[in-house]
Amino acid sequence: MTENSTPRQMLKELLQGIPQTRPLFLPIVFSLGAKVENLPLREFLGNATKISNSLRQIRSHLRSDGVACYFDPSLEAEALGAVLRWQTPEHPPTIQWPHHAEKGEVPEGLRSPEDAAKGTRVTVAVEAIRRLKSLLRDEPLLMAGVAGPFTLAARITGLRKEDVSRREKFSDTALELSAATITQIASKFVEAGANVIFIQEDVVPKLSVEDCETWASSLAPAINIVRFYEALPVLQIMDSHSFAENKLVIFQQNWDCVICPALAASAFSAWEMVPSSGFANLGIALGPEAFQPEASTAETLLELFHAFIKKSRPAIVTTAGDVPVATDLKFLARVREKAIF
Repeated sequence: MTENSTPRQMLKELLQGIPQTRPLFLPIVFSLGAKVENLPLREFLGNATKISNSLRQIRSHLRSDGVACYFDPSLEAEALGAVLRWQTPEHPPTIQWPHHAEKGEVPEGLRSPEDAAKGTRVTVAVEAIRRLKSLLRDEPLLMAGVAGPFTLAARITGLRKEDVSRREKFSDTALELSAATITQIASKFVEAGANVIFIQEDVVPKLSVEDCETWASSLAPAINIVRFYEALPVLQIMDSHSFAENKLVIFQQNWDCVICPALAASAFSAWEMVPSSGFANLGIALGPEAFQPEASTAETLLELFHAFIKKSRPAIVTTAGDVPVATDLKFLARVREKAIF
């Protein structure tokens, strides 16, 4: 890689397995656009024009290698037929299915994965990607996110955080439906021009080697379609403790995507299992602690973040999900300095 390589050139080389001299800096900055447009998040999520305009403004202030075109945790559930209940504009909605089911069971009457991919907000997301592709003229990478199979299956079956630590709590039917749905939606995103697809798992249960192989197999269709369009698939493990618990079985798999766990100060020892020579398909996400008001916590995490980057030379650097609306872009600029220099 030359010093003047563009993000698109770096992406192509990563897909070919060519190591880069620096990571791609791809923070997820999406819902901040609602603040820029002075809109409630609910309205923002349904307006491709407002999304594209605000993200172009954010791009002018944040010198990142990518633009987060659409990231919403409830997208797939709504596309499958759930009703979103917004209590306040500031808080995420609750999910309500049209037909009641016992916890752990799949509700009746859900849409097929193919029909889900034609949902109203999926269409909005696709349009936002297309507009940003035109507006930004192929300069930065265009990013979009989908839920991982465990995450979407938990939402479908009403599993709470305390339930998802055990693999046997998950319905095989829900996992199969989830994997098929995210494959269909990811296909729409890359067809529209997305260059990076984040597959986001909020929490991963404790996995055996066989469980991990099954998880990888369920993700293979989505990963393959993303790579077919010469885009980069990124499996993002949002909970650092889930990664720490499963790191051994995760690194035994031959992933055809970037594995991108969140880094938390409390779980930094988990990174000792990362090969010292660098894992070819490794990314790193700055955990949510960095965006809390306590400056000392943020500074500690930034130093750990920098130390890991120097040691393992990750392919990408991102954030563990969408950054809070109150995030200061100047702080993200400091994260960029720690990541790249």
